[in-house]
Amino acid sequence: MKKRIFSIFVIAVLGLGTALAQKSIRLGYIDMEYILENVPEYQEASKQLESRVQEWKTEAEAKMRKVEDMKTRLDNERALLTKELIEEREGEIAYMEQQALEYQQNRFGPNGDYMIQKKQLVRPIQDQVFTAVQQIAENRNLDFVFDRTADIGMIYADKQYDVSETVLRTIKRTANREQLETKDEIEDLEKAESRTVEQDAEITKREELVEERKSEREAYIEEKKRERDSLKAARQKEFEERRAKILAERERKKDSILKAREQKNDTIN
Repeated sequence: MKKRIFSIFVIAVLGLGTALAQKSIRLGYIDMEYILENVPEYQEASKQLESRVQEWKTEAEAKMRKVEDMKTRLDNERALLTKELIEEREGEIAYMEQQALEYQQNRFGPNGDYMIQKKQLVRPIQDQVFTAVQQIAENRNLDFVFDRTADIGMIYADKQYDVSETVLRTIKRTANREQLETKDEIEDLEKAESRTVEQDAEITKREELVEERKSEREAYIEEKKRERDSLKAARQKEFEERRAKILAERERKKDSILKAREQKNDTIN
């Protein structure tokens, strides 16, 4: 099945290559399992993990055996027990069985310790493999590199074959088309759809440049406004200080005149 899917994908890639000016496409593949088997660090860590797995299995089996023993004892003693004691023992067995099942799930479930540590074990090697594959692909001018141990496990592709942006544009345009009402809107959309990714990128670049200049202009205007406000505040402060000084001087003179009058009256009396 893997070979068939891989063959279909290769045919599609070759068809793409024909469309791209008859450019010959160069493919490569790796065997990740083989690589892992021959990396000493991975093998050592894998042995350590397997040792822990065996301990977990032993613990899980012991928990289930204990549950089975409790069930067997209850069956043998059921005739001698009251209804209340039977219910109590059954409740205890159900609890212990639930605990055993949760232990198995926590250790070996999809999100259990085994899967987590397995991923942690493989990840550093995968990172090294991906780095090496990229270097080799660039050196040998490979367009695609696959992992033969996975279903369509493409781990490297030349950027020129990435049509993600085109797909995204198509999705957006389809959504936009459903919202159009007038003839002018439809014509504008058709013009946009006729543009290539490169043309869209150039337009986006120009729009970003316009937006950048607009932001710079707004920042300049804001800065000038702050300067004017600062100057206005400084002038207002200076005015207030001068006014306060004048009022204080007037009050001082007033007090001086009043004091002089009081002294004159005292002399006359």
